[in-house]
Amino acid sequence: MATKIDKEACREAYNLVRDDGSSVIWVTFKYDGSTIVPGEQGEEYEHFVHQCTDDVRLFAFVRFTTGDAMSKRSKFALITWIGENVSGLQRAKTGTDKTLVKEVVQNFAKEFVISDRKELEEDFIKNELKKAGGANYDAQTE
Repeated sequence: MATKIDKEACREAYNLVRDDGSSVIWVTFKYDGSTIVPGEQGEEYEHFVHQCTDDVRLFAFVRFTTGDAMSKRSKFALITWIGENVSGLQRAKTGTDKTLVKEVVQNFAKEFVISDRKELEEDFIKNELKKAGGANYDAQTE
């Protein structure tokens, strides 16, 4: 059966993360049968990491505060998590289903496809976002 997405509900969750006035910094998009729907959401990155278990596949939109001595700004990441115990067929479908998620989640600095929990470490993601961000004025203080 072809995968669908609940665009309205997913867009609402996406906009909650994008809103700087919101304390919600992440939201997951999960499978409910053959439909992608909003999953959990939260204020602590570590709580998101706990959603990423070996038997699940999900998409996440996460806001990080990055920057340097000169400026702080929000950067967004689209994370595709595929647990180690997810079947080969489901792994393959996740790649094609991501196009549905990208119809809603359109603005992000970097995209990650992760199946190793070490790559979910907050410092790793922030460092990758910093690299994608261009100029680094922190070098002036070194």
